[in-house]
Amino acid sequence: MKFIYLLCLLFFLSENCSAQNKIKWGDWHKWGDQNDGTYQNPILPADYSDLDCIRVGNDYYAVSSTFQYSPGFVILKSKDLVNWKIISHAVKDISKISPEMNWDKMNAYGRGIWAGAIRYHNHKFWIYFGDPDHGYFMTTALKAEGPWEPVHQILDAKGWDDGCPFWDTDGQGYFIGTNFSDNYKIHLFKMTADGKTLIKDSDRVIYQSKGSEANKLFKIKDTYYHFFSEVKAGGRVVMMERAKNIYGPYEGPKQLSYAQKEYHEPNQGGIVQTQKGDWYFLTHHGSSGDWAGRVMSLLPIEWIEGWPILGKPDLDKIGSMVWSGRKPIQGQKKVIPQTSDDFSAKALAAQWEWNYQPRAEKWNLNERRGWLRLKAFKPIEKNNLLKAGNTITQRSFRSAFNEVIIKMDLRGMTKGQKSGLTHFGSPNYASISVVFDGSARRIAYDVRGNTVLGDSISSHQLWLRSTWGLDGLSQFYYSNDGVKYISFGKPYQLMWGAYRGDRIGIYTYNNEADEGYLDVDYFSYRLNKSQK
Repeated sequence: MKFIYLLCLLFFLSENCSAQNKIKWGDWHKWGDQNDGTYQNPILPADYSDLDCIRVGNDYYAVSSTFQYSPGFVILKSKDLVNWKIISHAVKDISKISPEMNWDKMNAYGRGIWAGAIRYHNHKFWIYFGDPDHGYFMTTALKAEGPWEPVHQILDAKGWDDGCPFWDTDGQGYFIGTNFSDNYKIHLFKMTADGKTLIKDSDRVIYQSKGSEANKLFKIKDTYYHFFSEVKAGGRVVMMERAKNIYGPYEGPKQLSYAQKEYHEPNQGGIVQTQKGDWYFLTHHGSSGDWAGRVMSLLPIEWIEGWPILGKPDLDKIGSMVWSGRKPIQGQKKVIPQTSDDFSAKALAAQWEWNYQPRAEKWNLNERRGWLRLKAFKPIEKNNLLKAGNTITQRSFRSAFNEVIIKMDLRGMTKGQKSGLTHFGSPNYASISVVFDGSARRIAYDVRGNTVLGDSISSHQLWLRSTWGLDGLSQFYYSNDGVKYISFGKPYQLMWGAYRGDRIGIYTYNNEADEGYLDVDYFSYRLNKSQK
């Protein structure tokens, strides 16, 4: 009987390894919670980059970089590390970081809010992040849902990224970050008691290697762990060094995972311990080029000789990608971040992020209750969506089926105005829209400013639609009644750009004057949720 059991076990392991090896990047017919106590990576096939994660009591919190989108630095909450909901953003006004991120500049694609960290200390949540041109910033809140204090700059310098705070058991605060403009030297500072100032004469370089960044600091029992990534011959890998004193000398570094370029280098993220004592790594897949952006996965951790090995360890005690597993906490219902919106709430729903800081007086939810009103104004550059303020966006998922439909009321449009639905990621974009020349409204398809005009639109209401699948090939449609849809324009390949995956967005602007408005009744997002 024991022999048969061992044969069965070997067969199971062989089949499991075979299944893992058959994974093809982007072929995600299953993802997230599988409704049977297991999960499938990625747990979120959408752009949640530069992750960090903590647990406070029975709740898990994750944060993700947002670059030039506002509100900035998205915060998610979970009960089981698999099912996540957006609860807030840490930065209400990103123009406080740089005026280049305001609606009248829009000159920071690929810049803005880069990687950061979230921590819980002294009964408060603390968030720190970097902007590559303007240094490090921080904010605090009593609840992760907010309100968050206005951002405070702790370092005004160019060329720094991937910072993280740490408070020792004696209450002393520290901050670790990479000066990538100086050969990726990693610096450790003490902080003042309020966490708002770096003590410059405490500065110490504790590590440096090719591409060394993605810093996190932990203390487990009496040992300090510096968690980071660096670039080796095979690509970016996760590393760790440890010491009995926070300033070292540090033992290691130890490589915790392989680069796995075929899986877009899972590397940046946070390690977190569950209530039961198990450890997990919440990570993004970091390589660029994926039209969906840097998607989110969850890897188990196995501690070997005091090192947290990420994923499946091999004989060299280095981890590889794991594509499925048991949910860390059982019993939670399947949840995905919010998508659809009927605009009936008094405040804008948490899933929305504007492309740059919006012009506040040019949008509202109260002039026509149950509708989003976007008021048109002139773009910085004529007929350039990427230079048109107040485009409202959310992430595009990479799932087997995606369908977005918006219903618009066109009665407020005036001469020179253009309103529609867009996919974009600088420098590329495509849209289906309505253009009004003062005498007629016409349907239009646009790819990077190259416009094809279609039929006249006589009705006041219009439905616009986009569909796409795992290949990211989008097709636009329009409808006069919300029932019969007519395809318009060639299929458009969704694209990666400026460190971001594709965004789906709604916009209006007027090339001639600050006049006209668009009313949007709803945004409906239907997607494959990976039900078995």
